[in-house]
Amino acid sequence: MTLSARSLFEWFRPASAFSNAGPFERGIDAYERGRYLEALKLWKLASEAGVSEASFRIGKLYARGEGVIRSVPDTVIWYERAAQLGNADAQFQLGLILLHGDEAPLGQYRPETWRQSSAVRLGEKASNIHHLVFPHGTSVEPDINAAFRWISAAAERGKAEAQTVLGNLYSGGHGCEKDLQAARELYRTAADQKCAPAEFALGDVYYQGKGVPVDFEQAAIWYHKAAEQDHVRAQVALAFMNLKGTGMPEAPAEAARLFQGAARHDDPIALYNIGLLRLNGHGVAKDIDQAETALRKAARKDYLPAIQALAAFYSHGAGSEPDLREAAVWYEKAAERGDIQAQFFMGRFYATGTGVGPNIRQAAKWFERAAESGHATAAFNIAVLYLNGSGVERNVETAIKWFERASEGGISAAQVQLGRLYSAGNGVPRDHKLAGEWLSKAAVGGDPNAKTAYALFLLHQDGSTEQLEQVRSLLTEAAEAGHAPAAFQLGALRMGRFGGEAADAQAAVPWFTSAATAGHVEAQYTLALLYLDPNSTVSDAKAAVSWMTTAARAGHAGAQFQLAVMYCVGTGVAGDLAQGVSWYEAAAQQGHTVAQYNLAVMLGKGQGCEADPKKAAEWFQKAAEQGMAEAQLALGDALMSGLGIAQDRDTAVHWYQQAARQNNEGATRRLSAIGVTPVDS
Repeated sequence: MTLSARSLFEWFRPASAFSNAGPFERGIDAYERGRYLEALKLWKLASEAGVSEASFRIGKLYARGEGVIRSVPDTVIWYERAAQLGNADAQFQLGLILLHGDEAPLGQYRPETWRQSSAVRLGEKASNIHHLVFPHGTSVEPDINAAFRWISAAAERGKAEAQTVLGNLYSGGHGCEKDLQAARELYRTAADQKCAPAEFALGDVYYQGKGVPVDFEQAAIWYHKAAEQDHVRAQVALAFMNLKGTGMPEAPAEAARLFQGAARHDDPIALYNIGLLRLNGHGVAKDIDQAETALRKAARKDYLPAIQALAAFYSHGAGSEPDLREAAVWYEKAAERGDIQAQFFMGRFYATGTGVGPNIRQAAKWFERAAESGHATAAFNIAVLYLNGSGVERNVETAIKWFERASEGGISAAQVQLGRLYSAGNGVPRDHKLAGEWLSKAAVGGDPNAKTAYALFLLHQDGSTEQLEQVRSLLTEAAEAGHAPAAFQLGALRMGRFGGEAADAQAAVPWFTSAATAGHVEAQYTLALLYLDPNSTVSDAKAAVSWMTTAARAGHAGAQFQLAVMYCVGTGVAGDLAQGVSWYEAAAQQGHTVAQYNLAVMLGKGQGCEADPKKAAEWFQKAAEQGMAEAQLALGDALMSGLGIAQDRDTAVHWYQQAARQNNEGATRRLSAIGVTPVDS
């Protein structure tokens, strides 16, 4: 059997070292050798002999769970014995326990867990067992008066830490009348003993003007004394004074040094601030990696500003590419801790799939959380989701509630939505008066979109001359503010689309051009049609081609179809059937019925492309399914002949009947030719 280092030490310990010592000293020796139960027995003997330090040390055994089950109630019993004998350490520690109390922790093998579970199993019998096993209970209730009394006793015996805590009690009026002068005197007495917490407290007294005029110079002196003793809160406080130039010239380098000193103790505020300073190279060399490390350490301690900063760091990609996945992780942590802006960001992230998988339910959850905390844009977003039934069950009443909240937050788009809801009677009773009130309120706010919405609402009212003038005024204000939809509507107004004035292409073109130049696709298409019309006063084939091409490239199906026609017949451009086929196909892909039919015809005949009867039949069918009689007739012909599609007389008859119902003479003739009577309905 090998000897441990401890047993070797004991082997060579002089036998007489504690032979004449009393039980207290022998208890210390046993404790130092890790023989806690032996120390407990010896200290109990010493305690019975009136040695206060022995009682105090037994209390510490129970506080630490050394040789006994950890029990704060038992700690209190032994501390109180020592305190009553005048032991200042015991008085102070007892006061601290009674100041805050001690709630019994729960968990596996915890006494309180056993007590609660046995109470459920054994009922009334359990109380007797509990009293036997834990005669002093498993928790300690706070007792501010007793705490004040014991801490005062320790302070009177000159214990600096007790004097500091007692000063805190007087400063806050806890267990006593508030007395800032008494607090200051206690702090000063403890500070004279080089007690760092007292020096820090004095710094706070002068910084905040607690019972004295604010004196930043004195505050800095006392903070400095505490900081020199490595007092973390003092280092942080003094760092802020240096950083902001409070009571002294700004000294960012000194601030960085102090923050770094406190950060070595893993203080989250210090870690956060040294992280920011390193990130910006302010008072310290710029170092993105060290900044990130410091911010991460602070964030992992649940310090919300650090979590927010880290989210922004990854979102913006300071010194590197943005990492939106990592940003989302930290924004979600901030959101879970109640940060409203982070909740809004998470709603947007989940709605757009930024840094996370798209999840409209999660988006709705976070938008609603942010809206409940007063975020106006989030209120608007959740209102839209309730209105559309996206991520939540459709509920117009709830949507209106959130639109109203957003409106209160100054979101004019919410007022516009409310106006449109009441105007259309979408999920609510139609109410033109209320609709007008909401739209008018939005327009008064100056938002161009709101002015346009209100103008369009007025256009559908009585149409009086006075109202028409108001419409023109609203649209002109919005258009001159660069709002393309307003410029487009002004052009439409000049073309007499809403009545009230004769069509005037010359007057309409500048407004359509303004909207079209701003990227308004419908304006581009409308302008192209005006230029394309040979009877128009502004007819211009070249301009027509230019604007039609712009709208077609922007994905406007009507423009794509019209451009195909222009290439096929050579209007404004050299005839080019291949270009025609290409643009017909673009429009057909978007569901343009006539484009589908024309494309099928060209594919069937091989015009501008190689003949492809199969594809021709497919496009005829798409147009036929949208109800186009000519396509239904052509599809019937293909099915009868088996050209590009499997021959099928019954299905052909079906499509002939569909076309005949639309009075298509060709379909009627074909049905007669095969001996089938057309069905009227």
